[in-house]
Amino acid sequence: MTRYDAVLLVSFGGPEGPDDVVPFLENVTRGRGIPPERLAEVGAHYALFGGVSPINEQNRALVAALRERLDLPVYWGNRNWAPLLPDVVARMRDDGVGRALAVITSAYSSYSGCRQYRENIADAVAAAGPGAPVIETVRRYFDHPGFVQPFVDATVAALDELPAPARAGARLVFTTHSIPSAAAASSGPAGGAYLAQHQAVAGLVADGVAARTGTRSEWDLVFQSRSGPPEQPWLEPDISDHLADLHAAGVPGVVVVPIGFVSDHIEVRYDLDTLARETADALGLPMARAATPGTDARFVDMLVELVRERRDDVPPQDRRALSPLGPWPDVCPATCCPGRRGPR
Repeated sequence: MTRYDAVLLVSFGGPEGPDDVVPFLENVTRGRGIPPERLAEVGAHYALFGGVSPINEQNRALVAALRERLDLPVYWGNRNWAPLLPDVVARMRDDGVGRALAVITSAYSSYSGCRQYRENIADAVAAAGPGAPVIETVRRYFDHPGFVQPFVDATVAALDELPAPARAGARLVFTTHSIPSAAAASSGPAGGAYLAQHQAVAGLVADGVAARTGTRSEWDLVFQSRSGPPEQPWLEPDISDHLADLHAAGVPGVVVVPIGFVSDHIEVRYDLDTLARETADALGLPMARAATPGTDARFVDMLVELVRERRDDVPPQDRRALSPLGPWPDVCPATCCPGRRGPR
């Protein structure tokens, strides 16, 4: 049994008012040479929602749910906006936390979705100096039932929202964040993990929906929220382009399932509920969007289970995973999901 003194929820963070938007975006893009006009363009997306991303409030709800289930203190730190990781890790040090387990609000393997979070944690620990806690992380949980099953229920519910004539032949459109093609190719210990994991989850959700409804729907994996320069290859197709192609092919309706996200934030509310919705409406294509897990009891139970796995040293064969890819290991190899900083 491994003793942990606390749990640390680690997330992306988001602005909580109009004055936060530009500083937040500067934090997100620091060192990437993004021009000010691009930041202003993205900032306008937040302006549609009063400059507030829903992610922080959802993290507060998730922290509250975890505190009800765990017998450990639960801290919360973000990469890009308050509460910032360095401040929170320093507070953990001052509170006497010697060893903590981090739960990251990202289910998949990639540099930006996994390794960068680990690097940020390591940087925060280094900044805290002597007495800083040792912080380990729970495993990737993309194919855990507590992540997959809420999406099955949400997809069935979204199918019911479609007009009856569109329901029978509706297409399931699974969506996730686009990343550079090179990053996708190098993700995971042996490469290709980002796509393989998403394809596995999409297949699991589609199978679950078929078992619930008695109808097997065709499905696709598409991408959203590209932010790189046009000359750099990123994963495609973009969701809006794909909706147009499906409409042209005579598909009667679509259910958009954001399997790349554990909760709603601007890239769900804007890229899907605003942009993709506008595209579907302009095409006359009936569309419904499945909910993200958020604080679904099964998702919270899963996070608690992942903490207890590490504390109780549960062997891999006794850990839950629905695909042949899992259960994912606790500790990633030094060369996993390489980034600019090299093996670490």
